[in-house]
Amino acid sequence: MEGVVTLVGQGLYMAFAAVAGLGIARVLKRDSTLGCLIAGVVAGMLLPIFNYDTGLRAENLHQLVFFVILPVLIFESAWKIDPIILIRWLGPILLLATVGVLICCLITAVLVYYGIHHPTGFPWIAAFLTGAILAATDPVCVVARLRDSGADDQLLTLVEGESLFNDAAAIVLFSFALGVASHSVMEGTVATGEPLSGFASFSLYFLTVFIGGLAVGTICGLLTAIVILFLKSAGAALMVLVLAAFGSFYLAEHVVGVSGILSVMVCAIIARSCLREQQDTYLSHAEPTWEWLGLFFNALIFVIMGLVITFEMFTHQWLAIIIAIAAALVARTVSVFLVSPFARFVGPPIPNSWRMILSWGGLRGVIAVALVLSLPTELPYWWTVQSMVFGVVLFSLLVQGTTSSRLIKKLGV
Repeated sequence: MEGVVTLVGQGLYMAFAAVAGLGIARVLKRDSTLGCLIAGVVAGMLLPIFNYDTGLRAENLHQLVFFVILPVLIFESAWKIDPIILIRWLGPILLLATVGVLICCLITAVLVYYGIHHPTGFPWIAAFLTGAILAATDPVCVVARLRDSGADDQLLTLVEGESLFNDAAAIVLFSFALGVASHSVMEGTVATGEPLSGFASFSLYFLTVFIGGLAVGTICGLLTAIVILFLKSAGAALMVLVLAAFGSFYLAEHVVGVSGILSVMVCAIIARSCLREQQDTYLSHAEPTWEWLGLFFNALIFVIMGLVITFEMFTHQWLAIIIAIAAALVARTVSVFLVSPFARFVGPPIPNSWRMILSWGGLRGVIAVALVLSLPTELPYWWTVQSMVFGVVLFSLLVQGTTSSRLIKKLGV
């Protein structure tokens, strides 16, 4: 019983810090994620004064991120997208989220590996892990600025949809790389500097978890819609939707053995598409509910980042952080401009101004932070990877996020 009370107290401490972060963001007139990061840092500084333990450990962060936080964030993002416009842009989105993500991951990995140039302390698999994490984008603040500027719904759907599918693909890459890295540690081969081998087996793995996740998500989405239509209650609909977010992830990840994140994403899209005529009846409270859930978990992730971030990361790993920032920017720009010309073969063409938005607006945010927080400390290079990702996320918040409005205005989108 005492353990449960302690757990509740720890949860409340972080939740209050998240609310304080939203208040800080309002006072500073900045993005909520930056306010929550500041609140997390302050909350971490207060821990020794209060002699309090948050209960956050590297071994339980992975479970918290993958079983609780990511399903809610992915479902909430997918629920906001208009299914009709999404279908129109599905070809270009899938092209950017598969070929584009793989190119971005590989370019980032190569630049980081040769930039750090320490094969024993930072092997290829560490660089690939970094590339997979930094391939995930979070366009929340850019989308908000696009909406404020009255941007076209087609552009909004492309940016949000690409980010959503992009995140799912990046998480699949991350899961694969983490499995290889963990196996290397157990086998005692972590110090090898050889590139990743077995491209055929990786391709088979990627296709299996990707297509399998889509299939499980489709089934869960259809079942969700059927149950909501049968129950005919707004309150029951919210219960079913929340259950679908966690249940579709668990079913895909632990029962079928495919991508749980893809399953959650497709479940939300299918369910909303099937229930579009119930937006003003059974689903009248769905949008505000997912909005506050998404806001809360976004805030929570950045509070946790603030709690675990240290000044030593920037004094000891400053060069690695600079290399990671440059690698992330170059990789994202190259992948977008390399893949975008082929969009016209699978859907509408992507204008050059939109490619600029996709490149500079490809901020690294909540998904990147969530993934890097889940790295096990058994990996000898986990702190280096975490420092680099935190540095890139801070650059995204402070530089890319604050300059995106000027870019949007200049491009006239």
